[in-house]
Amino acid sequence: MFRVSIIGARRERNGIGEYIGKYFHQQGAEVTSVLGTTEETSRFASLALEKYGIRATPYTRLDEMVEHERPDAVVIASPSATHFDYLVKSIDLGVHVFCEKPLIWPIEPRTMRRTEEILVKARQGGLTIAMNAQWPFAMKDYEKLCGKVAPEDTDHFFIGLSPLEAGKEMIPESVPHALSLLWFHLGEGALEDVRCEWADLGELIVRFRYSAKTHPCEVTIKLVRSEEQPRPFQFGFNHKIVTRKLDLRNYDIYFDYGDKRLKIEDPLGLSVSHFMQAAKEKVEPFMGSGALLKNLLLLKEIYDRCQDY
Repeated sequence: MFRVSIIGARRERNGIGEYIGKYFHQQGAEVTSVLGTTEETSRFASLALEKYGIRATPYTRLDEMVEHERPDAVVIASPSATHFDYLVKSIDLGVHVFCEKPLIWPIEPRTMRRTEEILVKARQGGLTIAMNAQWPFAMKDYEKLCGKVAPEDTDHFFIGLSPLEAGKEMIPESVPHALSLLWFHLGEGALEDVRCEWADLGELIVRFRYSAKTHPCEVTIKLVRSEEQPRPFQFGFNHKIVTRKLDLRNYDIYFDYGDKRLKIEDPLGLSVSHFMQAAKEKVEPFMGSGALLKNLLLLKEIYDRCQDY
């Protein structure tokens, strides 16, 4: 049995640790425990998982949780500022890691060097580190609806997201989705001509050219803070834009394109399934350590180029 412990399973504001736990459970893993900053938050996180049939023991110390529960993997779904410390400690404790995006934040020279060392250590020790880059797993459904787009024919990419954070802090919460889709479709690339434009009501438009080996691609990222649930989300290549829609009665997910609609499999579940397979086989996930480091640097470049609202 593949055993999993979750850091940050409580869905107080924007966290998805609860849903990640649900999908690990559905994939046949045993979610044994949760970690919170206090006994109260840890207990609430444990109670939130019970509706999925999960009995998770609450903890407040990572080393104690790992020692008692002996998980195969730790999920890091806590606020992004805590990711670095939990990532380092988890690999030092010898467990696989499934981490919410961004992998680390803030990105500083010391944390980047240490993260690179941790990724090397994980690879040498047969440990899998994955960032939850879920939307590439929806590309097959996107292409069913919009048709295939060859990388060499891709001239433009658009994505619209609605993070809970405001101002410049929308970038680390949302832009990793854009970068993961660009990397998946076009391969490794560099950024050219990065521009950030603020519109009314704090809307941020980020534009740049993604220069990949296959083809340069003009990119537009639209970020608009929203407390709405589910959060508005769109993306597409060459102006073929799909809009995600959710049926909250049974949490079915759809892509709408023009007058066409397609029910899709939740990419979060596919991301969890892929990670479990990679961890069991002790290999890197599809977005390996090199791509993770490269995209972290691109994320920092975009963040540094933008002035706050």
